[in-house]
Amino acid sequence: MIEEEMYSRAIAFIEERYPKGWGGAAVIHTGDDRYLISVAPETFNASTELCIEVGAICEAHKLNVNVTHCLCVVRDNEDSPFKVLSPCGICQERLRYWGHEMKVGVTTKEEKLKFVPLGELQPYHWTNAYPAEEIEKFNG
Repeated sequence: MIEEEMYSRAIAFIEERYPKGWGGAAVIHTGDDRYLISVAPETFNASTELCIEVGAICEAHKLNVNVTHCLCVVRDNEDSPFKVLSPCGICQERLRYWGHEMKVGVTTKEEKLKFVPLGELQPYHWTNAYPAEEIEKFNG
């Protein structure tokens, strides 16, 4: 299953990239079955930070591929459990480029791996004010 593969890849990447302390990674699955992984760039000035998903989003745009799923996983330190973070509002807007049906990993109280269509997080999204064909033209 795509979702479980994404979670496994995120954990393996975090353990390798961040052996100690905090760690986080995002995994995007594409329509041509690629798994793109990104991290948040480390900066000295917090106002210049970017979300963990941004690198993989940019990579998908560079490759001109459709995104079907997005997942962000973090841990507080090497002894902490892994957590799924729902995409923030800005990343929801970035991901909306690929439509409201693409799936995103979401935070749950049960700490279970769960994906929902992006539209479920945004039932009142501003694009609802426009006909679907106009939005599709924008998305190319």
